[in-house]
Parts: sequence; C-alpha cells; structure tokens
Amino acid sequence: MRELNGSELAGFIKERQAKQVRALRQAWHINPRLAIVTDVENPVIETYMRLKQRYGADILIDVEIHRVPAGGALEVIQELNNRDDVQGIILQLPISNSDQTEELLESIREDKDVDGLRKKAIFQAATPTAINWLLAGYGVDLKGKKVAIVGRGRLVGAPLEKMWLKSGVDVTVFEKGDDLSQLINYDIIVSATGVPGLIKSQMIKTKAVVIDAGTASENGKIVGDVSEEVRQRNDVIITPKKGGVGPLTVSALFDNVITACLKIANQSKN
Repeated sequence: MRELNGSELAGFIKERQAKQVRALRQAWHINPRLAIVTDVENPVIETYMRLKQRYGADILIDVEIHRVPAGGALEVIQELNNRDDVQGIILQLPISNSDQTEELLESIREDKDVDGLRKKAIFQAATPTAINWLLAGYGVDLKGKKVAIVGRGRLVGAPLEKMWLKSGVDVTVFEKGDDLSQLINYDIIVSATGVPGLIKSQMIKTKAVVIDAGTASENGKIVGDVSEEVRQRNDVIITPKKGGVGPLTVSALFDNVITACLKIANQSKN
C-alpha cells in the first residue's frame, strides 16, 4: 500500500506561508487574523479548532475562537465583518441549526470568506483545494481517469465536483444511498460522507487511488469513511488514517487568509 501523506506536503507549504506572513508584518504592518465562529459544543470540532490555532501560531497568524450560544452567530459575524483587524472569518460547521447554514455563510463578507463556501466565493474551498494539492504532490493525474466522489456535502463533495467539472475532469458523484458497488469501475475515489466504514474492499479495484475525506466521531475518536479492510490491502494508493487530507485543508485555509492580506497590501500600495 502506498500512502498519500498530506502532513509531509503541509510542512513544505507551512514554511512558505511563514515567510509570507513575516513579510506582511514587516513590510506592510499587516497582522493576519482569522476568526472562527461556532455555536456547538463538540469534541471533534474542538479538536479541529485547536489544530487551526496551533497552525496559525506556527506561522504567526492570530486565530480567535468565538463560542456563541445557539442562534447567536449572525450578530458576531456582522461584528467581525466590520473589524479591520480581521481578514478572514469561518463558520465552523456543523452548527446547532442546520437550516441557518446558508444564511450564515452568505452573511460573511465576500472578501473575508476564507473557507470559500459562499455561493459566489472569491476563494477556493479549502478541502477540495487540499485534495488537488495532495494528488498533484504525489503525481496523480486526473486526465483520462474515471473519477468518483462519494457524498455531495457542502464542505467537500459539492465544491470539489464543481471544481473538477470546470477543469474538464470526468467525475461522477454518488450519494450514500446509491449502489456503491459501482465504485469498482473507478480509478480515483474521494469519499466525504461522514459514515464510518462505508467504503468496503470489494468496492475498490486494484491500483485505485482512494482519498478518505470523511470525518465522524466514533467512541471519542475521529474516523473516516474507508473501512479497515481497504487499508490492509497492498494494491491500492490511499490516504492514511491521520495526516491525509486534514493537514492540507488547514494549509489551504491559511493560504486563503494570506491571500486576503496580500490583497489588502496591494490596495494600500495602489
């Protein structure tokens, strides 16, 4: 089995980002700041937010976490929209009332939507960007390949499908209730459903590339969509249990924060 190690690639990206942030601070006196808004208490979400704080500290980007009561996110987002010292805002999903997701995401100012989840987003969505970086970093070419996405969620499946279709990739999207035995016909499979163990060995052909972008909590641990039997095979290329898409998703998010700051610097210069 060959692993697609996102942590390794993220290390190189982090070095480049640290240099960019130093330049922003020294040459332009811009202190990059990311604000995270959450209205739920969930150990998995807490883990993700801590990872972002730690990554930000490593490259000198300040990360604020705003924990608000259920239904209180809109007011905080509006306040953050008006703060000149905040260049990036993300709504940590899921939220307490999923019916409000669309409204809240659209309320984030376009130039601060560093998760790229608004309908008309300036920035590329972080996880799809991470998946593209991972494939490119390991020389996996999508051209001429049959590509499948399992799950059409807001964070991964939907924006990734849009991104790949725009690039001319031959991509098919499967939902959780579809006949997933058909995955055996695909060369590259990205799964992002949050259903532990959904992707079984009999669904995966020899030499397939499998990207596990699913996240769920099981017995207090974060687990993916791909079953352990797939990981036991030595004839597939796959992301590891830890250190696959996740680290690069964080890198992509902070890349967007840096880009937002660079746009401000260019506006000041002009």
